[in-house]
Formats: sequence, C-alpha cells, structure tokens
Amino acid sequence: QEVGFTVSIDDELIKKSNKAIESGKQISLFTQIRNSNRSVGAKLSYEVSKKYASRGLPPDTIKCKFTGVAGQSFGAFLAPGIVFELEGDANDYLGKGLSGGRIILYPQKGSTYRSQNNIITGNVNLFGATAGEVFIDGMAGERFAVRNSGAIAVVEGIGDHGCEYMTGGRVIILGRTGVNFAAGMSGGIAYVLDENQLFDTRCNLEMVDLEPVVDKIDIDFLYKLIKRHVEYTGSKYAGRILEDWDEMLPRFVKVFPIEYKKAIERIRTTQSRESGVMTITEEVY
Repeated sequence: QEVGFTVSIDDELIKKSNKAIESGKQISLFTQIRNSNRSVGAKLSYEVSKKYASRGLPPDTIKCKFTGVAGQSFGAFLAPGIVFELEGDANDYLGKGLSGGRIILYPQKGSTYRSQNNIITGNVNLFGATAGEVFIDGMAGERFAVRNSGAIAVVEGIGDHGCEYMTGGRVIILGRTGVNFAAGMSGGIAYVLDENQLFDTRCNLEMVDLEPVVDKIDIDFLYKLIKRHVEYTGSKYAGRILEDWDEMLPRFVKVFPIEYKKAIERIRTTQSRESGVMTITEEVY
C-alpha cells in the first residue's frame, strides 16, 4: 500500500513554524485542508516534543487556522503550545492521542443549519487523549472520548458509546447522547445537558452514578468551559445556554464513576486527618 506522503501538509507547517519552535515566539498560520490530508499535526508535534519533550511550547505559540474538510486523525497527538482551529468539518479520530494542544472546530461561515442537531466530526474523537482541550460547535459521532485519560472537551451532542473506558479528564456534552454512555468508565467526569430527562435510559450505569450539578466547583467549572466554548467557536446554541444559566443548570447531569468517587473521598479523608486542609478539589478539577 502506498503511504501517499505527498498529500501531507505537515512539512509545510513545520517549515513555517521552525522559528517559533526554536524561539517560542508566537506565530499564526492559515491554510486550506482536504479530506486526503490525514494525521495533520502529528509530524509537527513530533518536532515540538523532540525539542521540549512532554512540556511542549508555551500556550498558543503556534496557531494554525484551517478551512475545508479535514481527513482522519486531524490534530493527532497535538503537543502543548499548538492550537488547531478548523472552519469546516472533520473525519474520524479527531484529536487521537491529544497530548496537550487545543483543537477548535466550528461550521463554515454562512452555514444555516443548527450546529447542535448536525454531525460536524466523525467517530472515535479523542481516542486515547492524555491532555489538552477540544471545543466542537456541533455533534460528534460514536465512541467520543474513548480511553480519554486527561483531555477536556466540550461538544454539542454525540453518538453511541460516549466516554467508553474513560479514565480521566472532563467531557461536557451540551445535547443528546447515544446509548451505552459511560460503558467501562472508571475515571474522569462527564456533564450532560439532559433536557428531555431521558439520559438515565441511555447511560450504562454499571460503573457510574448520576448526580445533579450542585457543587460550586462543578458549577464554576461548567460555566467557565461553556463560556470558553462560546468564545472560541462562536456557538449561538451555547450562548443561549449561558443566557438562561439559572434555568439550564438544573438540567445538567454529572456522570461520576463509582470507584473514582470512592478514591477521591478516601484521599479527602486522609488529607483532612493529616493537615486539616482539603486541597483535593483543586487537584481533581
């Protein structure tokens, strides 16, 4: 099978980013993207990690704006300090192995469809992600955030098997989910906007509890991330949620893995006994 590296655009991104990688000086790049351009960002992230290891670059050092349709694995293994902004849509495996970068995805300007009711990116987004952020103005396909262990994501709806085998990170879903949500989910936390009060029938409750969002830390985190989602993507739907925040907040459900919750409580108890100061909430959130 021919690999087809001739359609890769990473080499051009690396060439234009060399000075930023060497000096840490911020740059902004603009380019078209096609669905034949796969794993965009992987080679660029390799160059960053080769020089800086897992710490990567300072925030927002390399900002890349794309327009068009991204191929599979857009933003794969994206390193800290790299921001990928895509005006268009993406195929499967967006953010695969995300390692500290940020991905922003929203519809092309002039689009008239409702983002929260339409798929904008394919299946298995954020597979194996370890760190970083993703903001998606639209719905994602099936198996969203499978095996996510540390990334934070905001999306406006997903397909079946969301957060499957998730072990860490935070996922905010501002809309419908498919069935079998949280199957094998042993860590991390998800927040789901359950407007029709049917989420419990679509969630796999074998390993998680469903709770209302009442803790101030949860509320502040949720509001902060949705606000950033609006700022990055321009989502009108998310903007309306913030406008009616007092009414919408009670409709969110917190998906909390049972064993993870027990582990947090044990740590809290230990810290309370040893120092009388409870700091675990800062670490967890």
